[in-house]
Amino acid sequence: MPEANAGAWLASPAAVLPWVGSEYSLPTSFHEASMTRASLFVTSTLGSFAAGAALLFTPAAAFAQDGIAACGNIDVSAEAKCKVEVSGGCKAKCEPIAFRAACSVDARAECTGGIDVDCNVDCKAEVQASCEANPGNLDCDASCTGGCEGSCDADCSGEAAGGSAKADCTARCKASCSARCDASCTGTPPSASCEAKAEASCKGRCEAKSNLACDVKAQAECEAELKGGCEVQCDKPEGALYCDGSYVDAGNNLEQCINALEAFLTSKVDVSARGSAECSGNECEAEGEASASCSTSGPGGGFGSMALLGGGLGLAALVRRRARKSV
Repeated sequence: MPEANAGAWLASPAAVLPWVGSEYSLPTSFHEASMTRASLFVTSTLGSFAAGAALLFTPAAAFAQDGIAACGNIDVSAEAKCKVEVSGGCKAKCEPIAFRAACSVDARAECTGGIDVDCNVDCKAEVQASCEANPGNLDCDASCTGGCEGSCDADCSGEAAGGSAKADCTARCKASCSARCDASCTGTPPSASCEAKAEASCKGRCEAKSNLACDVKAQAECEAELKGGCEVQCDKPEGALYCDGSYVDAGNNLEQCINALEAFLTSKVDVSARGSAECSGNECEAEGEASASCSTSGPGGGFGSMALLGGGLGLAALVRRRARKSV
């Protein structure tokens, strides 16, 4: 800065450096002013770099708290076991039970019928009393799921008992309980007050009761849709992906999904069923079902982590698994 302009800069530093606050002393000379500006520039630059570094090197688990975007926003634990299946053995797994977790989340997004009022009143009194009897010991999710699933048999009693209708209704009811209780209790720690636990626990339980008919219908439709997609995926050389027995609907992003999972899971995705498949992008050409030769990440999953970050920080935009019809 020219010496002639030093007086103007000293008279109004905020015009040049608006972030200067009370924690900084105003410079008393041109030399001090120059040094202050340089110091602030370095501090700001290092601060920005540190923030960027923190984002880049935050453990993958932090990004995957709510779901994995490249895998259709599924919600899996870091200990999940994921495996690619191909051909006949793959199609045999394309059954409703493999789609239940995903479809129950879709149904929750689609069915928004509110809360059963009577259920909510009774539930809050029950949960709060239980919590106050053993302060700090009540788990919101366990309380919600247990109470909700306990009423599924009675709630599905209108279905014909002789066939599979009642069993299917009960299974879908329990899946709905799990999805709604998980969503409702997220963010309610063990240290929360009994009132807060009762509020969250009963919200999930009584939403499931109020939306039962819609949830069951939506899950059935979703399961039929995923079954067709699963069978088509099984016929492809790259196969279909399952995590802990649940089908992962990755769309056309299977390889990106596998990379994302390997950046998060404690174990690698098992792709041995692909045999001597050669993969490029999302396309694979396979010759058998022996040992895998297509790699989804570098040693330790490190490349998968950085490739994912380089591709737009896919895991940073996580949301719950997308609804098939409307979110």
